[in-house]
Amino acid sequence: MPLTLLEKNGPVAILTVNRPDKLNALNAEVLGELACQFAGLENDADVRAVILTGAGEKAFIAGADIAAMRDLSTVDAKRFSDMGHALLARFERARFPVIAAVNGFALGGGCEVALACDFIYAADNAKFGQPEVNLGVIPGFGGTQRLARRIGIARAREWCMTGDIYGADVALSAGLVNLVVPRAELLERAKATATKIAQKGPLAIAQAKRVLLRGADESLETANELEAQAFAQLFGSVDQKEGMSAFLEKRAVAFLGK
Repeated sequence: MPLTLLEKNGPVAILTVNRPDKLNALNAEVLGELACQFAGLENDADVRAVILTGAGEKAFIAGADIAAMRDLSTVDAKRFSDMGHALLARFERARFPVIAAVNGFALGGGCEVALACDFIYAADNAKFGQPEVNLGVIPGFGGTQRLARRIGIARAREWCMTGDIYGADVALSAGLVNLVVPRAELLERAKATATKIAQKGPLAIAQAKRVLLRGADESLETANELEAQAFAQLFGSVDQKEGMSAFLEKRAVAFLGK
């Protein structure tokens, strides 16, 4: 059975972690297969938005595979952590948005995967948390850092130090989640948003994503300069001419990604 599933609907791709019998838990094989699938998406010029989800009814990604981790040496644990960091950094750096459609448990590594996505849509049965301290460790795929940037340092400390698990409503109020919908509607809502984004100028989407990510840790002055440079650069594109011409001519736009 493949550990991941890939479905393409025009410019929108759906990437699914496919270990429902293990609640889609992450091990080195799953990370490797996700990396291969994602590399293919990055190299596919037709792909303009990606939805990441989990197979089955119970979990997005319940966490890292504890059975696979228990006997790791410090060297192997670092290697495993590096694999996770490398994959999630690719989600952040991709030219297209990655939307997490969280259907059930997103704990530990699963929460970290969702955090690396551009935004999160959650089913009303979703559960989030960083419970690694219950196992004698801490988040290893960027959870301490991305969580603090997403919900603030005080809440992140509480989540990472208590190991508590929170429902979708709490995650929404904390700013972790963008939208909570009934479980049956989750994928369709994510598809609708992905399709909407895929119709926009792909070069503009890529620059918006890049500037938002890079500017978040800079001073306002530096971040604004990043924005100004990206804004100006887009005026050298075919898409800018097409987008503004279509607006003025009151016709449908046809972006080429050039």
